[in-house]
Amino acid sequence: MIKQQGSRFFFNVDWISILIFMALCAVGFVNIYASVFNASESAAFSFTSSYGKQLIYILAGLVLGFSILLVDAKFFSVFSPIIYGITVLLLIAVLLIGTRVAGNQAWISIGGGFRLQPSEFAKFGTSLLLARYISNFNPKFRDIKSIATAAAIIGLPLTLILLQPDAGSALVFLAFMFPMYREGLSGYFLLIFLGMIVLFVADFLVPIQILIPIILAMGAFFVYQNKRKQKIMFSAILVTVVAIAYLFFVKLTYEKILKPHQRTRIELILGLKMDPKGVGYNVIQSKIAIGSGQLTGRGFLEGTQTKYGYVPAQSTDFIFSTIGEEWGFIGCSVVIGLYIFLLLRLINLAERQRSSFSRVYGYCVACILFFHVFINIGMAIGIVPVIGIPLPFISYGGSSLWSFTVLLFIFLKLDSNRMGFI
Repeated sequence: MIKQQGSRFFFNVDWISILIFMALCAVGFVNIYASVFNASESAAFSFTSSYGKQLIYILAGLVLGFSILLVDAKFFSVFSPIIYGITVLLLIAVLLIGTRVAGNQAWISIGGGFRLQPSEFAKFGTSLLLARYISNFNPKFRDIKSIATAAAIIGLPLTLILLQPDAGSALVFLAFMFPMYREGLSGYFLLIFLGMIVLFVADFLVPIQILIPIILAMGAFFVYQNKRKQKIMFSAILVTVVAIAYLFFVKLTYEKILKPHQRTRIELILGLKMDPKGVGYNVIQSKIAIGSGQLTGRGFLEGTQTKYGYVPAQSTDFIFSTIGEEWGFIGCSVVIGLYIFLLLRLINLAERQRSSFSRVYGYCVACILFFHVFINIGMAIGIVPVIGIPLPFISYGGSSLWSFTVLLFIFLKLDSNRMGFI
């Protein structure tokens, strides 16, 4: 389904987004080089090193991205169920034959030292099928059937990822709530989601013997205030019961399901525990590195935290600490500015789409990228738990770079054909 489009093809493509993508890839390569730099081996460029492999991943990603721009835009809508099905099969395969790394069975070894992470590709597969469902059936998400269908599309890969177990990648799938909200999902669901977060935190900070009476008192007060409105009374009672049940579920999950290191990470963020030589070490060293960069940074290859390897996983999960130490506040601001500009650009492009499929997919892309950026940078500066997800286009890794590239370039292709794709 390759379509010859000539000069019109190049005119319609949003080159601003592509330039931001290339700038972020360049930032990634430079900082991966700095994070693994070894003065004794600096005389030779090695394609077997992390930065050498990343250069190959970037070049292959560019080829992949521009190849997507040559495909007929309708391909992604027509074949979205097949693409989704392939990503689900890969998630099942990783549970059966996957390679276990750092406690997670999330990779499939292909050979030559390369590992494929299906959870990364499941994001654009899910985005495509969700966009196909919304564009074909035009649900307003006011009834149980439409909400349940969308939840099933999102929930299947999410569940398979949780079984690996990879809580970080699974958490990103919550981003799909926002495209659904744009298409008519009630704001009450977002309030419920926010309430779940508040209750989750409160369950750790306030004893449950105190928390439950507070919830019961609030529920009773709301029922008393609306005793003549039966529907509101019933809703208040239901919310109260569900909230109390959720508290016990959180407690059970925390004590019986989460692993010790996962519990420790949550306790560190909430200030319930200090562990400077254990799980908290990564975050402490990352914050030291970022803080030491001050305004302008220590300079390229001059960061002591980076140079001497104080920050673990610095080319992947904590790549932002390299940016902070060597390029300072100004460098961090430039990188964050590029992300903000790209996200705003994608939302603007999504809103101008004539096709609901393209619009929904565009919002999925923007929300997934936002979640990754917010959580990854939040990990590096210690405001969210360390859950191990990459910084888009910057962190080391072929699977993440290629999946983000495919995610972005599919939307750029849909946007370039917006006048002819209804």
